Amino acid sequence: MKLNLTAVPRVKTISKEDFLTHYFKPQKPVVLENAITDWPAYSKWNLNYIKEIAGNKTVPLYDDRPVDYKDGFNQAHAKMKMSEYIDLLQSKPTKYRIFLWNILKEVPQLQQDFKYPDFGLRLMKKLPMLFFGGKDSHTFMHYDIDLANIFHFHFHGQKQCILFNQKQTKYLYKVPFSLISREDIDFNNPDLKKWPALKHAKGWVANLNHGDVLYMPEGYWHYMQYITPGFSMSLRAMTKNPKNLSKAIYNVFIMRNIDNLMRRLKGQKWIDYKNNKAITNTKPLAQ
Repeated sequence: MKLNLTAVPRVKTISKEDFLTHYFKPQKPVVLENAITDWPAYSKWNLNYIKEIAGNKTVPLYDDRPVDYKDGFNQAHAKMKMSEYIDLLQSKPTKYRIFLWNILKEVPQLQQDFKYPDFGLRLMKKLPMLFFGGKDSHTFMHYDIDLANIFHFHFHGQKQCILFNQKQTKYLYKVPFSLISREDIDFNNPDLKKWPALKHAKGWVANLNHGDVLYMPEGYWHYMQYITPGFSMSLRAMTKNPKNLSKAIYNVFIMRNIDNLMRRLKGQKWIDYKNNKAITNTKPLAQ
């Protein structure tokens, strides 16, 4: 038995009005196939191009090791030159990923290759972020701390995204005081005997190719797996739902600080406690 997933709808093109009516207002995901064919990035952006213009940059790398209490928020697991990292991506599978790599800060000239699309939402123009991954590397199932609306532009190769809305949180073994589910759940091929609540979760799946744009509504959980080496860029717009905005404020100013304090005070015992609570909090729903 597999996860209950529906394919994210795909459209070639869409007007701003139709996007707002059919996807943003009902908060449903969609893949836009031809939204950026007029960008220079559409024809230029691949791993070799990034290596050419950013190869001398030292980049932070992350893998899928479990969270350790000593790790700071978004603390990198390793570092290397971008040129070395891309050579690694192109030579063999690797778990190392780059995430939240700010284009404006690191390689401002990349901004000449794209424009901020008008989807009817006010995009945060100071936060275009790049994400890289090797074959079969993946993120943990998580949602973003600010519960933003996200437009995810994929380049070079293929990527699969599994999505759940916030209503499914109760089935996802969410770890308290964090934004992730249990890290030992393989959402690509979950053991539903071990994690039975997942049988009740209803989600979406999207397969992204070069040039596809995935719209992820506010606070959507997402698990990203790189089928081949590649990279993506995300643009975001603030949450419009007052309930989600209050959650975002709580996450940034309260939850994160509580978690950091408890890591310092309790160490690994705090991490173990949270992982156990993810199970006990979900168990009543697993029948």
